[in-house]
Amino acid sequence: MEEENIETLNNKEQIDVQETVNEGIEIADDVVAVIAGKAVSEVSGVAGMAGGFAGGITEVLSGKKNLSKGIKIDISEKEVKIDVNIIVEYGIRIPDIAFEIQNRVKKAIEAMTGLKVSSVNVHVQGVSTIEEKEEQENTIEE
Repeated sequence: MEEENIETLNNKEQIDVQETVNEGIEIADDVVAVIAGKAVSEVSGVAGMAGGFAGGITEVLSGKKNLSKGIKIDISEKEVKIDVNIIVEYGIRIPDIAFEIQNRVKKAIEAMTGLKVSSVNVHVQGVSTIEEKEEQENTIEE
């Protein structure tokens, strides 16, 4: 009985320490969005992120890839809700890729920020075919 109480006390102390580690630290939505964007970009089968018109123009003008494009973040006190808008490659099984995205995004955000991810919603906005990629490459080369 005494051993159980000591074990319970040790577990409680560990939980208290973990909860106080992030006190006073605020993480910007953009930071979480970039972490999520990087995790999504590493999943094979994702042709691109579906962002708004303004995000596409910014990406073209700056010449930099916008990793937060197509990602919406909602951070409450210690919880994060994430919406990811993607374009998948033709022939890829959508439920598999969505599951992979959910796992990778959740692991990355929880590991890097300490925030708890309550949900990762994956919205498939389109399907990219091989012909579309070839057309894009041809226009870029010209």
